[in-house]
Amino acid sequence: MGKQSRRERRNKDRKKKVRIQFVDRPFEGIPFESELVAMREIIPSASMKVKLTEEYGSEEVTLVTLLPGMGAALRRSDGELLVAVQTVMSSGDVSLDIADRTIKALELEPGDAIAQADQPEPGPRLQDILDLDTDVELEIHESYDYWVDPADADNPDVRAAMQQTAEQMVPTAEVPGTDGAYWCRMQREFLRWVRPEPEAAVLDGLARLHHKRELTFDDARFVGAFRAMGLLIPVFELPAGAEADELEKPLAEFSKKLDQAIADDEPLSPDERRTRSGIISRQVTLR
Repeated sequence: MGKQSRRERRNKDRKKKVRIQFVDRPFEGIPFESELVAMREIIPSASMKVKLTEEYGSEEVTLVTLLPGMGAALRRSDGELLVAVQTVMSSGDVSLDIADRTIKALELEPGDAIAQADQPEPGPRLQDILDLDTDVELEIHESYDYWVDPADADNPDVRAAMQQTAEQMVPTAEVPGTDGAYWCRMQREFLRWVRPEPEAAVLDGLARLHHKRELTFDDARFVGAFRAMGLLIPVFELPAGAEADELEKPLAEFSKKLDQAIADDEPLSPDERRTRSGIISRQVTLR
């Protein structure tokens, strides 16, 4: 066989990779979109139990922020199936990626894992495989304890490993009573607030309040915002030493004011447009 023939044969046998179209807002349409964005972008360790549709066996799956070695999925020896939201591989459609590794992980036996998922082919997305009528609850962890089977939790080596990971994590907590609001402690305390509304509307609302010097609560200072999975996340620097539960009342009151500002569909004034441009120009990346 000549070189040309062999080359043509190789090209014919080689599987053509299908390009996955980029999706700017991959979790749109999922009732818990804000929680998924937070798990993907800002929470170090969290889990969320979801249920698959009848077509996929109605199995309960635990979505987690990440797994050992940035793995894709694992089935613990007790049978619980864990699927990572954060992994190394990304096709451009995060919803497709997570759905693909979830479907593949359904075949795992107890104790087995998928170290790294291949780039998926076009197929079902989370919107297609999840039972969206089932209530879900996000649980934030102080370590990666969900990696471990309950039977191994008292093992001294396991406890030591969990303690070590906890010391390396940024303390994070939900603010009670306000959806999508997450307190964290770095060198200072901050609030990162995942807003579910369209980005343009959130920017308009922030600009309206900032122009009136009302973009604050309980002495918090607005420091900017960043985009994540198609949603905008405003960031506030909190008074030194502030705790998550202390923010419950003041943030709930401020939330009403921000909701109204975002819902306002009147055109911005020239001064408000300049304020809006200033917010865009100083995007932060406080993840």
